[in-house]
Amino acid sequence: MKHKINHYLEELEQSRNIKILLACETGSRAWGFPSPDSDYDVRIIYVHKTDWYLSVGQSRDTIEMMLENNELDISGWELKKSLELLKKSNPALLERIQSPIVYKADADFLRDIQALATSCYSKIATMHHYLSLAKKMNAIISETEEYSLKKLFYALRTAVLCKWILVKEEIPPIEFHKALEGLEIPAGLLNRINHLIELKSTRPESYLHTGESEIKEFINNSIFESEQIKTGLPVGNCKKDELNSVLRKYIHRYDH
Repeated sequence: MKHKINHYLEELEQSRNIKILLACETGSRAWGFPSPDSDYDVRIIYVHKTDWYLSVGQSRDTIEMMLENNELDISGWELKKSLELLKKSNPALLERIQSPIVYKADADFLRDIQALATSCYSKIATMHHYLSLAKKMNAIISETEEYSLKKLFYALRTAVLCKWILVKEEIPPIEFHKALEGLEIPAGLLNRINHLIELKSTRPESYLHTGESEIKEFINNSIFESEQIKTGLPVGNCKKDELNSVLRKYIHRYDH
């Protein structure tokens, strides 16, 4: 699939007259707990030539493509939109610039945007995102005795990241194992989570699971604790001049 992805990315650059600054994997493959039939979620950040930015009116600033019988999802944001989202500490953007699976990247751009992300990082914004998802997924797995193992991992991962935001100063990592290793998770619970990661790697996404009271208790406790503290978390310190500098740098670089 990697060869096909790279081929589609090259075609995309040529057909849209853009430069892809970053193309990476997100979703369960990047998080570290894919199923055998997990699809590929490729996310890109791209830049246009200068004329696109000088046009009157608002042009489309996103790309969305479903390929290979919906097994491959390629989508992404134009550079200016990406930086506007970075200013808001958008968690989806913060995840993709940390992805361990990179198909294409401008190394300078990746360093620049990662540095900006650190100064823009807002604990309250990321908490709002992950806590909302944790509550939603937790409600789903609590509805019936049998539930999707995929949904359990969605609830667990977001609960773990809520915990990370409460006790750590760094941006939450995209890789699940890094978040687990950075927190004080009881050994028994950690072993059970690792066992379920192995199980998930052998089961289709439709697989239904039961039990896991200890994991569910952890999720509930994390949600409760986060609800108590979320409003007092700090915002980011993003500087508009620095964002503009990166925007102009890569528009200029692409035109030359």
